[in-house]
Amino acid sequence: MEGQAVRWSLEVSKDTDLNLRTFLGSQGMKKGDLSKFAEDAVNRRVLQCTVQDIWARNAGAGPDEIQRIVDGAVSEVRAERRTKEKADKA
Repeated sequence: MEGQAVRWSLEVSKDTDLNLRTFLGSQGMKKGDLSKFAEDAVNRRVLQCTVQDIWARNAGAGPDEIQRIVDGAVSEVRAERRTKEKADKA
């Protein structure tokens, strides 16, 4: 899902800046890797929050219901994939 880059203007404490730059330097990363590190951190946090939301939403669901939901989602994806593959071959 990589597209055109956009610029962010962020403010962090001096301690956070120093800690992060020290860490990046110790890993052999360069100045430009700061953006990659921040993007990775944001993506991980978004995923973590999404998973937590899903857990909370399904907290009362039993294992059989969860399995039914998963099976339905897998079936949908497979059907969409088959339809796309058929369209690509035509």
